Amino acid sequence: MSTETPPARRWAPDTLAAQALGHVDEATRAIVPPIHLATTYIRDPDNQYRSGFVYGRPDNATVREAEAIIAALEGAPAAMVLGSGMSAATAVFLALSPGDHVVAPRVMYWSLRNWLMTEATRWGLRVELVDTTDLDALRAAMRPGETRLVWVETPANPLWSITDLAGAAQIAHAAGAAFAVDSTCASPVLTRPIEHGADIVMHAATKYLNGHSDVVAGALATAREDALWDRIRRNRATLGQVLGPLEAFLLIRGMRTLGLRVRAAAASAQALAERFAAHPAVAEVLYPGLPGSPGHTVAARQMKGGFGGMLSLRVRGGEGAAIATAARVELWKRATSLGGVESLIEHRASIEGAGSPCPPDLLRLSTGIEATEDLFADLDRALRGANA
Repeated sequence: MSTETPPARRWAPDTLAAQALGHVDEATRAIVPPIHLATTYIRDPDNQYRSGFVYGRPDNATVREAEAIIAALEGAPAAMVLGSGMSAATAVFLALSPGDHVVAPRVMYWSLRNWLMTEATRWGLRVELVDTTDLDALRAAMRPGETRLVWVETPANPLWSITDLAGAAQIAHAAGAAFAVDSTCASPVLTRPIEHGADIVMHAATKYLNGHSDVVAGALATAREDALWDRIRRNRATLGQVLGPLEAFLLIRGMRTLGLRVRAAAASAQALAERFAAHPAVAEVLYPGLPGSPGHTVAARQMKGGFGGMLSLRVRGGEGAAIATAARVELWKRATSLGGVESLIEHRASIEGAGSPCPPDLLRLSTGIEATEDLFADLDRALRGANA
């Protein structure tokens, strides 16, 4: 395991990520951390485990390296990585008790929304979905003494609506609830929710943190190591939710370029949003970086350095034209997921199905790091062809 003291936290997040906290492997002097694949560890002669490692299901040295980087990026005292974004998200809810009341947004990652409305309620949580962009609606949903968790996602997939983090945190805490934020699409490059009052930050680390479409992972960061955090950690150990060491190594590799990738994607997404807002085949562009977006003012306050690499287009001609557009692209890839170096396009309503708040004419775009002009030209040609 790397043992040299990492650089002081006075360094910028980009610097910390690029050098993986500056760790150097003590045994080899390597500047890239090794992959620790061992599943079991030697016990000391006096029956102790002074290395700090016992067994591979709850813990791993490479995993700890990844967690230390995420904690530094989020300004958190601790972080943990898990086997997927869904594993990370559900771990927070499973640390609650049956009968607890939780509030979540109506527009959010669809798989988590489905789980909350089915398995989580079957397990005993009382789940209430509200428009978290409306702080009055959020305040009205609180049940002091009963509401244990407020969960928000911002920007919220796939409409990219914005929740006021500081305002929502104040409402949650006034009711005695913990406040958790899915910050996957902002990433710690653009928003650090703990600075706005969040208790827990979640990332589908498959997306921007890794950024290369070759790792499935999830991450949590905490504002404090309290009882809720302890329960999440115990559950991760007991249920075997820890990320594998190879995946943790690849996650570290991906985070080294996090700042460069996120800023490049955000700049490209901003340019594309502005150009497609005037496109004859586009009815509406959903992107918080546009001054006319309902969440723009709040986003400008809590997102620093850009508005993210995700945007959605509502295509004139409806669902058929949207699907036809996706079928005509060459450079954009028709695939699920987001946050990678390659640009992806998806007819999201086809994925989410019945009950989705996603309009049928919507195409979700994950902007990568290709040349912006190439991305525009490819999608422009597809839009015009589908609407010919």
